[in-house]
Amino acid sequence: MLLNINNLHISYGQVEAVHGVSFHVEKGELVSIIGANGAGKTSIMNALMGIIPAHSGDIFLNDENITALPAHLRARKGIRLVPERARVFPNLTVYENLLIGIYKMRKEVDLTKNLEWIYSFFPILQSRKNQAANTLSGGEQQQLSIARALISNPNILLVDEVSMGLMPKLVDTVFEVLQNINKEFGITILIVEQNALASLKISHRGYVLEAGNLVMEGTSQELMNDPGIREAYLGI
Repeated sequence: MLLNINNLHISYGQVEAVHGVSFHVEKGELVSIIGANGAGKTSIMNALMGIIPAHSGDIFLNDENITALPAHLRARKGIRLVPERARVFPNLTVYENLLIGIYKMRKEVDLTKNLEWIYSFFPILQSRKNQAANTLSGGEQQQLSIARALISNPNILLVDEVSMGLMPKLVDTVFEVLQNINKEFGITILIVEQNALASLKISHRGYVLEAGNLVMEGTSQELMNDPGIREAYLGI
């Protein structure tokens, strides 16, 4: 089991945002956590990355307890986060943004090979590699954010609300890229997403998060066929 979360609680002061959730992600899987705005999805991602502490509970990566590790050491172990709203470095070029993704690993990766791999998925980034990131469209910036996380060939990619602010056509493109990355290279991906239908369509399994509690899990097809999920999250 690549990632195993056991009884995770996350609090902000006296307010508990996530109430003892437990879930897992197997190596090579693409898994979604769906839920409404404010359900606690981003809090879970930030806790997995080490950006915020867990109040209690355990986070295991490859059977190693990493709950107390700071974010930079989790990154060294191959956890990468694609944050919501495509946070790129606006005044740096596309190429410079990509280099930041391997800043601490320059001696451990083949830069030329990894760039070729990234550009095969994101050809628009290759054609605009010398442009400042703030000249890219919103969809292109989101692709850059994903590419920056991928360039180090992570063990697991955490993707937080990738569809936020994107036009529907761009949402389809970004989700298709994530699915292809998982299928062709076996990179494990955990997505948290409000756009439940788009996310579940590309996932193997899913979890439903409501008000900080995991209330349902199953294969993506099982969740998409559930009448309650269809009404509450899929709009069908």
